[in-house]
Amino acid sequence: MTSRRRFLAGALAASALPTQGWASVGHPKYLSAAQRSDGSHALVGLREDGTLAFELTLPARGHAAAAHAARAEAVAFARRPGTYAVVLDCRDGTVLARMDAPKRRHFYGHGVFSQDGSRLYTTENDYEGASGMIGVWDAMHGYQRIGEFASGGVGPHEMLRLPDQDVLVVANGGIHTHPDTGRKPLNMPHIRPNLTYLDGKGAVMQRVQMEDDWHLNSIRHIAARPDGQVAFAMQWQGEVWDAPPLLGLHILGEEPRYAIADEGPHIAMKGYAGSVAYSGSGDWVAISSPRGGFVQRFDAQSGAFLGAVGAADVCGISASGSGMIATSGKGRVVGIKTEINADHALAFDNHLIAL
Repeated sequence: MTSRRRFLAGALAASALPTQGWASVGHPKYLSAAQRSDGSHALVGLREDGTLAFELTLPARGHAAAAHAARAEAVAFARRPGTYAVVLDCRDGTVLARMDAPKRRHFYGHGVFSQDGSRLYTTENDYEGASGMIGVWDAMHGYQRIGEFASGGVGPHEMLRLPDQDVLVVANGGIHTHPDTGRKPLNMPHIRPNLTYLDGKGAVMQRVQMEDDWHLNSIRHIAARPDGQVAFAMQWQGEVWDAPPLLGLHILGEEPRYAIADEGPHIAMKGYAGSVAYSGSGDWVAISSPRGGFVQRFDAQSGAFLGAVGAADVCGISASGSGMIATSGKGRVVGIKTEINADHALAFDNHLIAL
């Protein structure tokens, strides 16, 4: 009986193992969209030292990606106002599924898997109704659309899931756009950005509204620490010299706190935070600005400014070791408080997604 039990336990464990895990594609640590020197577009996997693990062709410019936790499978999203997303087998580039935004919708370039990997959530613009939506797709059965719910605001951009739970956090940028006018804001100066927490069925758990004087500070990108603290990065729609803080810190159920650099470094960001990430240690958090050419570091508890690192056209940032890794539109991959230095014949897009 003991041998039988051991055999059954071993069989169950083996059946639970991923059949096409990330080890099969060279142990990538990050995903990024990129443009090649010939103008074509790709989804690339980067190892922790900044070297290429794989490079797969995309049909058009990508923005960000969502990585399945168990399978070597990634969903690459078109840049706003794109309407496509492709699911790629990262072992050989096979297109496993193509997702098309519903009629009168477009994607915002971001999505996230549920904790068990069975569902994919996507941020979408209902541009006729001027409202944000979250699409729900069945990741176990060909990525068929199985539902949707409101995002809690207008212009939902990045969305993440709190660690180890199915709580979605949505950065509702507040800006209404329509494909007929491209990326032009249509509701200025009346935008109302917020950070909304939703359960897996779309019920609002908390909505964090920007202060009235800062209502032009569009919340676009977010990151989460293992303990649930959320950092959110903003893009100021007013005059650069008048920009408020570009970084906020929040814990579900509490009030937000804001962090701002010294005057000179703050103005140098040109009112634009393109991405946000926590360090590997979790002790500090950073925002990047491709417009300013800087990555700024802040203490994750106090919000104190810790300094800035200059890098031309830098935007993608993610944890690496106890520090951070950054990518740029110039093909650079550099470490921040860690030793990484690589160059590629690629123009990396805005985001570096950790696996």
